[in-house]
Amino acid sequence: MDDSNYELSFAPQVAYFSMEVGIDPRMPTYSGGLGVLAGDTLRAAADSSIPMAGMTLLHRKGYFRQRLDAKGNQREAPVDWNPESILQLMPPRVSVLIEGRQVQIQAWRYLVKGISGFTLPVYFLDTGLPENNPGDQALTDYLYGGDERYRLCQEMVLGIGGAAILGALGCTELRTYHMNEGHSALLSLALLKEQVRGGNLDAVTDEDIEIVRKHCVFTTHTPVPAGHDVFSLDLAGRILDANLFGFLQKSSCCFQGALNMTYLALYFSHYINGVAMRHGEISRDMYPNYPVNSITNGVHAPTWTVKPFQDLYDRYLPEWRHDNRYLRYAISIPTDEFRKAHAEVKRQLIQAVKLRKGVDLDVDTLTLGFARRSTAYKRADLLFFDIERLKRVVQQAGSLQIIYSGKAHPRDEGGKALIRRVFEAAARLAGSITVVYLEDYDMDLAKLLIAGVDLWLNTPQKPLEASGTSGMKAALNGVPSLSVLDGWWVEGHWENVSGWAIGHESDSDSLAESISLYNKLESIILPLFYKKPDDYAAVMRSAIAINGSFFNAQRMIDQYLRNVYLPAQKREKPLALIWGNKPDISPSENNQSGRLSNANQRGQFAKSAKSKQSAAEKTMINVPEDKVFWNRDGQVFRNLQDLAQGLKTMSDETYSHHVIDSRNDFARWTGEVIGDDELSKDLEQSANRSEAAEKVAVYTRSDY
Repeated sequence: MDDSNYELSFAPQVAYFSMEVGIDPRMPTYSGGLGVLAGDTLRAAADSSIPMAGMTLLHRKGYFRQRLDAKGNQREAPVDWNPESILQLMPPRVSVLIEGRQVQIQAWRYLVKGISGFTLPVYFLDTGLPENNPGDQALTDYLYGGDERYRLCQEMVLGIGGAAILGALGCTELRTYHMNEGHSALLSLALLKEQVRGGNLDAVTDEDIEIVRKHCVFTTHTPVPAGHDVFSLDLAGRILDANLFGFLQKSSCCFQGALNMTYLALYFSHYINGVAMRHGEISRDMYPNYPVNSITNGVHAPTWTVKPFQDLYDRYLPEWRHDNRYLRYAISIPTDEFRKAHAEVKRQLIQAVKLRKGVDLDVDTLTLGFARRSTAYKRADLLFFDIERLKRVVQQAGSLQIIYSGKAHPRDEGGKALIRRVFEAAARLAGSITVVYLEDYDMDLAKLLIAGVDLWLNTPQKPLEASGTSGMKAALNGVPSLSVLDGWWVEGHWENVSGWAIGHESDSDSLAESISLYNKLESIILPLFYKKPDDYAAVMRSAIAINGSFFNAQRMIDQYLRNVYLPAQKREKPLALIWGNKPDISPSENNQSGRLSNANQRGQFAKSAKSKQSAAEKTMINVPEDKVFWNRDGQVFRNLQDLAQGLKTMSDETYSHHVIDSRNDFARWTGEVIGDDELSKDLEQSANRSEAAEKVAVYTRSDY
């Protein structure tokens, strides 16, 4: 990929760390919900022009390719992909001390482009360098692979190496470090070392810890123990450098005699949140000594809405991409339009099943979908709790066909057994209900599956579903949920309006919940689908209007912005890693001059960032919330970069409305709120939208 331009048009103020990021279907750098959520967060941040940089690992061999035999036995194989064809290699290299060795790290960059053209970087860390020994080269190969040693080494690369790369890139304006789960918690120790100017952590004071804490944010995603990495102190002592390990032993970071990454992140974070209202409550019980808030997850609407529904929204709700709240008005779209759009997607799904499995599904039969990571608490087999009862349901109420998909972690034997049980149930139901299992679940298959089925099933064991986002994606495409009341569905459920609940809010009881599931299918859902199709379409429409308009990443990132990022921007001075690891640049195809000195390289990137700083301050700093300007299309202007992008993309009709009908809102806002009379006069004198856009664009570039 062309790497001639390394510079950004802004100085990042938020660094978002995640072990996995699902940002591009071509890149197998995610395993499931956590990574896809991270990708949606970064997309939403780009849409909102938030000065953010993402940080993750490269995962050269991906998570894995899943293959299933005729009995549902899972086999795994590495994923072959070519980072060089998608990503941009960045010049700096840094090193991290692991087991007494300096492990070299380089970073690849992916640019996420928002709806208004704003782009933010995601950096993929890579140890696959000839200077490293073969074992160290493999540290960024597999996502969630290897043993505990491998995992802790990976987390060293992510947390400490990621901080060092940001420093080497000249990211000196960082005010917030957002840890998406505990995998990156060692980042806090790198920042602490920076706070004491690269010195000895034996001299750390409570004030130093508090300063680092004010810059750190932690989002916890699961109450399931397997989701929280815990390493023995013996292992930690062998892998971490002596100074870092000595600090951990003396501080309150370790829990029950082990290095618990969740507790390390909790200890060093001033803002902590769960990912749904109920999950926040559960997390406060789990961590009673920490103030856990809630910000419910959301999904990126433009990414997860399939084309037939995109076209439908573009016709009826043209503002929906810029402001997802307009999806609320989907309630006014005729139900016939929903049926037509859904029928088109359903046909595409049925064709895909035919190609993958050779199975002919019926376009007129109610199709139920279940797809997610295969693990015990997800209870993929709850639908088959009573096979004979399920057969009677379809005999009494109407036909049903079911599509499953999902991978089990290579070491999750319980998850693999669940897949086999689905295959066994499919065999027992042959001739009564068609059940297919689509292998190798990924982002592309997910997008088609969640939109093409008629009903989305979710059956987790309460209270282990922190949020869940597949049902949110389904809702964006008019597919209602039939779900246990856990995670996001506690907030999104409106019985017979946005979908249906399985059981009640009490603790899970598989027998009672299976009975509830069968009763809902037999007495309500199947009769509604076959006998009252208009009423079923009305539920589809309500799923969009009620849930699609709220459970989206645009609303989610706005909550992070208002509650976390903006307060830190106003309150905290930057904290960036410039004293710690000393980067270098090695010879490559694009750097034939050879290795630059550490000091020269650090100066080069620091100078680049510094030259941008004054422009960034003038053009990227947001105005107070009560001064934010909205145009009539729903575009939001919080700073001059927003205005520059908005003038470039808005219609001439909208521009004329604000300039002629409203006596030039743009010039007045620039003068009165931004406080720049010269630019305000230039906008007053602009002959048309293109000229006004160019004047603001030139202004935002004036200091470069």
